[in-house]
Amino acid sequence: MVALGVAVTVLSACSPSVPRADPRSAQAPAGGADVDPDAAGEATGQPGGHAAPQASTGLGSPAVSASPTPPAASPGGGVRTGNPVAAVAVPAAGRAVDTSRPTRTVGSGTPASCTSTAVVRAVAAGGLITFDCGPDPVTIEMTATAKVRNANGPQVVLDGGGKVTLSGQGKRRILYMNTCDPLQGWTTSHCQNQDHPQLTVQNLVFANGDATGQRAEGGGGGAIFVRGGRFKVVNSHFVDNRCDPTGADLGGAAIRVLDQHDKQPVYVVDSTFIGGSCANGGALSSIGVSWEVLNSTLRDNKAVGEGANPARAGTRGGGSGGAIYCDGNEFSVRVAGTTIEDNDAKEGGGAIFFVSNNRTGTLRVERSTLRRNPSHGFETHPGIFFQGAGNPSFSSSTIR
Repeated sequence: MVALGVAVTVLSACSPSVPRADPRSAQAPAGGADVDPDAAGEATGQPGGHAAPQASTGLGSPAVSASPTPPAASPGGGVRTGNPVAAVAVPAAGRAVDTSRPTRTVGSGTPASCTSTAVVRAVAAGGLITFDCGPDPVTIEMTATAKVRNANGPQVVLDGGGKVTLSGQGKRRILYMNTCDPLQGWTTSHCQNQDHPQLTVQNLVFANGDATGQRAEGGGGGAIFVRGGRFKVVNSHFVDNRCDPTGADLGGAAIRVLDQHDKQPVYVVDSTFIGGSCANGGALSSIGVSWEVLNSTLRDNKAVGEGANPARAGTRGGGSGGAIYCDGNEFSVRVAGTTIEDNDAKEGGGAIFFVSNNRTGTLRVERSTLRRNPSHGFETHPGIFFQGAGNPSFSSSTIR
């Protein structure tokens, strides 16, 4: 595709600030993007022990509610996720984990056997976790946050088989992993850079998670909070998750990530994010973390804070990254085969907010569509605010 010329305004900012003015003209993407010029808009750790989980099945006791009508069911009965109209190759590191031989199973064949308690126990024990809740979709109402124990694993995989929704009931975060949290056990002397646990969520729905008021480690992560180890999301659906509505650098209505082993990327593959709301990052948020967002859809998410970062006088900050908010120094973001549409930022970056404080970070958008993502304060491209190495790279994409 041929890029259309658009007036250029390069915005300056001090780390990690954003502009105080409200320039609305956009810089033309380089290389193969269609642009509509009328578009709006470290902590330390201590060594510890390591124990392998033991196999078990049938974790659970009564009560679970039958699932309400799940998001868009696929012909096979599971949840349709991701972006069905575009596809890019997924590297081996981003693919689903084989759970055909699970370490443990939540449930014993009935909806009533699949409980919050069972999920919390299984996640703490680690290993490959599947669900046996009967033939129909179910919603498990989480009465406590499931927390990864850092000595258990090294893999922790939650596989819902396309039939399980984990609901925070609008009251709590659903899943938590933090290699630097002493309450979950320190397993190395370098907790912020270790290769385990390796957490994967796949074939699941995360609904109505809410991390409001959870300000440890900067807050955010309405459905999932991760610090350290490795993390990926495959074929999963995130709907109506929340975190605090204000905060200059707080974000991630669905997912918040800090630190990954050797700066390897978080993979988000074949997944959907709808209806998230947070100060920043209505779907995804991170500091100093790289992402590969592949074959996915991010729609109708909102960054609702006010005052940007650092917060303007008289405000509590936030409002950037309607779908994706990324801050830090050296990191990269690749969005490929993905649709980002109808997201909204009260300040900057209706689709993507990207600030690399030392200007080493890179943003690539490939075979993707970004449309109708208004930035009500500032942007450098339609729906994008970017400060990093050079300009973002756009190929075979529509940005408007």
